[in-house]
Amino acid sequence: MKKMVLIALLSTLALMPVLSACSKEDSGASNNKQAEGTSSIVTPAGQLPIVKNKTKLRVLMLGATNVEDYKTNEYSKWLEEQTNIEIEWEVAPQKDGEQKLNLMLASGDYPDIILNFGVSPSKMMVYGSQGVFLPLNDLIEKYGYGVKEMYKNVPGSKEVITAPDGKIYGLPRVDMNPHVMAPQRMWIYTPWLEKLGLKMPTTTDEFYEVLKAFKTKDPNGNGKADEIPLASSTDGGHAGIDNFLMNAFIYNDKGSGNDNLYLKNGKIETAFNKPAWKEGLLYLNKLYKEGLLAPETFTQDTTQLKRMGENPGVPILGAVPRAVITEVMALNGDRWSSYKAVPPLKGPSGLQVAPYKPFPIVQGQFIVTSACNQPDVCFRWGDMMMTEEFTMRGINGRPDVEWRKAKEGELGLDGKQGTWTKLVVPSGVQNFFWNNQGPMVQPSPMRSGLVVKKGELAQVLYEESTTKYFPYQSKKEEIVPPLTFNEQQATEIADLQKTIYDYVNETMARAIMGDVDINKEWDNYLKQLEGLGLNRFIEIRQEAYDAVYKK
Repeated sequence: MKKMVLIALLSTLALMPVLSACSKEDSGASNNKQAEGTSSIVTPAGQLPIVKNKTKLRVLMLGATNVEDYKTNEYSKWLEEQTNIEIEWEVAPQKDGEQKLNLMLASGDYPDIILNFGVSPSKMMVYGSQGVFLPLNDLIEKYGYGVKEMYKNVPGSKEVITAPDGKIYGLPRVDMNPHVMAPQRMWIYTPWLEKLGLKMPTTTDEFYEVLKAFKTKDPNGNGKADEIPLASSTDGGHAGIDNFLMNAFIYNDKGSGNDNLYLKNGKIETAFNKPAWKEGLLYLNKLYKEGLLAPETFTQDTTQLKRMGENPGVPILGAVPRAVITEVMALNGDRWSSYKAVPPLKGPSGLQVAPYKPFPIVQGQFIVTSACNQPDVCFRWGDMMMTEEFTMRGINGRPDVEWRKAKEGELGLDGKQGTWTKLVVPSGVQNFFWNNQGPMVQPSPMRSGLVVKKGELAQVLYEESTTKYFPYQSKKEEIVPPLTFNEQQATEIADLQKTIYDYVNETMARAIMGDVDINKEWDNYLKQLEGLGLNRFIEIRQEAYDAVYKK
């Protein structure tokens, strides 16, 4: 592997005047000079344009289906006008983007910049240690403007993007959206609660009684037993049946890259081998046995679940776990607004917690490769995208066309004076902005300053998250932060992780559906986990955690 990458790297260096579209002014620069990021043509940090004479960069971009053409996109053209940097675009479609990236890395024919791929910390470290991805530390120190603003506005962001070797190989996308920071939610159809004289459930026992009433008391009033009390799907945002409900039994963080893991006195623990996990499985099995949890939950996709949610005529779906309810029913319909978030349920032991994501960071959104002979120019282009002006343009479009600044008296999501509002909410393909792509930063004030009407989706998500979930957010000392693995660790843990999680998820489904008596099989289940390498799985993650967070 290392030999192949070395050959590819040497080939790239030999062809650099051809492969890099940077200005030829410094094409003879040494590797040391490149790493330092020195250039006579780049302007100081934060200044525009970035270069005095037009300079071309070659960019590999993971495209989005809702962007028509990156070359003619209004934001792309504005970027070029502001920075004086022209982009030679190579766009990889989403469906095979990862394959395209891997082929490019194997070939040695690197672009100057890799954009929007969300390259994992471990992958960045592997290719960074081999010289393919350039470290950005010195460039941030000398030219950082947007990045330094992120450090100031997003606590902990510097630590998150720093590899165990102390180097930073990529710039992130940050979204301090409250509903992104507390996404493990359950939605319930409140007109049924009102019709049956029931209150919003607050405990697992109350939730059970509500579901039972949904099944037996004909809340949709059509005289048929067609109500589905609770259902989900095998895909979608936080759709797993354990995502929300298991947190009443044991802390169950999902979707953070450290699924089912938590910290206890600085030590990494797994939730799925604790007695409380078994209690949660028994509760879910009870729901299933009594027909309160739809069996389709374990086989259907979101499209099929949506048919339940959008059943013509009368509603039939009582409750559904999902980060955003409009994944399950159309935003342009009126049914979704009658679903409200269930607050974290209190379990038998008194546990009541909402997993909190204090690191809403997608890493590896912007990477400079060894093909760029002017890393300072490359870096400054990505760094500017992280400033407020560029982020607003990139995510929302042109000021006073797709969005505008708030007027005096217009209130934001947080109830304070707003800062901006959308004029157009595009649906489908557009060519005005990049949406949530690339290295962009949306700090909390930007998100909470959005002016919307009451009842709009953004307002509902903000209110439900901040009033129902934030008060029960998990403690910081319990949360496993993003972890980075070296090449050996990454290879080993990839195999362990797939094997272990496949077994855990299979056992969970079988236990809920009653194919396995989890009371009788629990000890055997624990032995199987040990045999699959659970101890080593935890050990590797502990090593990675200690390398960064216990220094």
